[in-house]
This record gives sequence, structure tokens and C-alpha cells, in this order.
Amino acid sequence: MLKPASEQAGGPPHPEDERPVGDLVSQLVDDGKAYVHAEVELAKAKARTKADVLKLSAVMFGAALLFGQAAIVVLAVGVAMALAPHVGPLLGGLIAAALFGGIAGALALVGINRIREGL
Repeated sequence: MLKPASEQAGGPPHPEDERPVGDLVSQLVDDGKAYVHAEVELAKAKARTKADVLKLSAVMFGAALLFGQAAIVVLAVGVAMALAPHVGPLLGGLIAAALFGGIAGALALVGINRIREGL
């Protein structure tokens, strides 16, 4: 059986080498708490880093959505203006609205069907 170094040398064991079990358990608990705290802080730091990257990406996607929407509006107005000399401004606007409303409805229907397939 292994003995402490002080006993192997032939001398009596030192009192500071022998710590009570309660102190050892207390130190183990404190070390465990410190380890868990360090792990939580590491997880928080990783989450903050990922959130910063995702935040910038979300802003960029939002801006892209707004510019895309503006392009669609311009296209719809252009279609209405192109039809105006042939069928009048009001009817040209209604045709353009119906055309783009139909496209929006078709896209929504496809999206709903894909969601239902995925669930």
C-alpha cells in the first residue's frame, strides 16, 4: 500500500498532510462550483459571439427584403403605366394589382403546401 512521503522517509506523518474528509469534500464542492461557473461563462461568451454575427446578418436580410419589396412595387407601377395607354389608367392599375396579387397568392399557396408536407 502506498504511504505518504513523510512515512516512507521513516518520520511520523505531518498533521497538515492529513486533512479532514469534510475539508476535502468542501474543497471538491468549491472546485466543482468554480468549474461550472467557468463553463457557463464560456457558453455565454460563445453565444454572444454567435448572436453578434447573426444580428448583422439579420439586419442585412431585412434591408434586402425592403429593397426587394421596393423593386416589386416599381415593377407593378411600371406594368400599370404600360397598360394605361391601352386600357386606361384605372383598369391598367387594376390589372397590375390583380397580376401581382395572383403571383403573391400562388407563392403563398406553394409555401403553405411545403409547410404541410414538412410537418
